Amino acid sequence: MLVTTSPARILIVRLGALGDVVHAMPVVAAIKRALPAAQVDWLIDPRYAAVVRMVRGLGDAIPFDPRGLLRGGDRAATMATLRSIRGRDYDAVLDLQGLLKSAVVARLVGGKRTIGFARQQLREPLARLFYSDAIDTSATTHIIEKNLAVLGALGMTTTTPEFPLDLPPSAAAAEVQARMGGQGFVVLNPGAAWPNKRWPADRFGALAASVRARTGMRSLVLWGPGEEALADNVVAHSDGAAERSPRTGILDLFAVTHAARLVVSGDTGPLHIAAAVGTPVVALFGPTFPERNGPWQAADISLSEASRCECHYQRTCRRAVPCIDAITGDAVLDAVTRRLAHVS
Repeated sequence: MLVTTSPARILIVRLGALGDVVHAMPVVAAIKRALPAAQVDWLIDPRYAAVVRMVRGLGDAIPFDPRGLLRGGDRAATMATLRSIRGRDYDAVLDLQGLLKSAVVARLVGGKRTIGFARQQLREPLARLFYSDAIDTSATTHIIEKNLAVLGALGMTTTTPEFPLDLPPSAAAAEVQARMGGQGFVVLNPGAAWPNKRWPADRFGALAASVRARTGMRSLVLWGPGEEALADNVVAHSDGAAERSPRTGILDLFAVTHAARLVVSGDTGPLHIAAAVGTPVVALFGPTFPERNGPWQAADISLSEASRCECHYQRTCRRAVPCIDAITGDAVLDAVTRRLAHVS
């Protein structure tokens, strides 16, 4: 292994967002498999610190808000955090974010090596200036594979993603189970930060009605801050087959999706959480590619309109009707039926 101390000390820099944080979790498992005694820490947005603490084998989840480096941020507190981290003398710092801000932070940590993606794989190519080692991941497609490929700089090779998660108790998940009477249920997630990642609410509602008619299972509609009306719209179109979930925090999402028989969602955090905990999924894609961001289990199903999209990886659509709307209710119901048929 290309490290200079025993046990090795390695820091992961992946600050956010939620789905990207989930996709970086297998890196911890891969390092610990190769170097069981290694100390693996994670520099993380404070909003997601509790999430990465669920990853078995992780040492320290270090809350870090990069906005402290900008005008108006708490620069003194941010620099104090960086100074304390520099004292840990990391053998390697892995920047799995690939942005200029994450690359700068990774270099300021002062590890023996600062490792990131090659210039052609970076969203912000200037980040390359701050790496001692840059790994070409062009031979891989999925973001999980790209993250794991970075470990090649440490002499590690792995292709099988593992998510060793210790899920904490969840009052929201217990409430859901009580509501459903211990019966199997489907989770529908209509929300997303990007409007063009949202499949229409009325179709989610109609899907819930069709799933109940075909399988007898009811549906639970997830919602986040400001999405109550969206969830209620789904319920209103479900003919009584769906209900709005209780209020959930991020950790609750892991427990609730783990309890479900199936999750239907666009390309957003709950989809990736469901895949990480091993729940079958049907994924709906508009402006992003499932080959890069989608579920990785062979039995999971992705329905995608990315090939006809004109606004790839952009928050808003240039068309009057987002591409994702071209996915029909019949296509999703068929995918749900096929995916449930493969549930053991």
